[in-house]
Amino acid sequence: MARNPPITDWRDRRVWIVGASSGIGAALARALIARGARVAVSARNAQALHALGAAAALPLDVRDATGLARAAASVQQDLGGLDLAVYCAGTYRALRADAFDLHCALEHDDINYRGALHWLAAVLPLLRAQRGAHLSIVSSVAGWRGLPQALAYGPTKAALINLAQTLSIDLHPLGIAVSVVNPGFVETPLTAQNAFAMPALLRPEQAAEAMLRGWERGQFDIHFPRRFTLWLRLLRCLPDAWYFALIRRVTGG
Repeated sequence: MARNPPITDWRDRRVWIVGASSGIGAALARALIARGARVAVSARNAQALHALGAAAALPLDVRDATGLARAAASVQQDLGGLDLAVYCAGTYRALRADAFDLHCALEHDDINYRGALHWLAAVLPLLRAQRGAHLSIVSSVAGWRGLPQALAYGPTKAALINLAQTLSIDLHPLGIAVSVVNPGFVETPLTAQNAFAMPALLRPEQAAEAMLRGWERGQFDIHFPRRFTLWLRLLRCLPDAWYFALIRRVTGG
């Protein structure tokens, strides 16, 4: 059963994507613009944002709560409201405990999780005032269970999943839809640093299409590609001892 009202027509939908300068966010912006949506885009790279041809390009750093609040006010003024707000900003660097880097871990927390809180503080007043809107948080299957190399990245994505679940409980009675997007491996500047084979690797355009389908179906948990993510969902059900043994066997971790 759909948790959210299906989005059946993208024409003139007012969308703000934070984290849109490359990868999934940029592909999503292009896909929505092609469908007739009115899209505002934000990220640190102003040149990349302007190249997208969106209705509004609002450069910002998600670590700057004041800057996000100003951008939200600009979105309200430029688009006249907001139908879909997407948090797609993120950073990733492989990290393991035998080479723990506190600065790296805190940077992931600042961008992946605390940045989402800054974004929420900016968009929630807009969405609560108009009702009938949708907010979506891009997390990762890395947040489902602990994985090798993901000591900095995985915990922040797990936090985003929990955040989205709690937001859905709180905001559903207010008429605000919430979804969480959990991609597998997608070909982006961040994953390009991986030295290991990435199964079922998708192009950003494929990820964007999967997200659109999820919103159109009213899904809360949008995960893809299913040929990969369904196996990972099964692993979530394993007892810890079985899970750790399997991960060590498969990854050498």
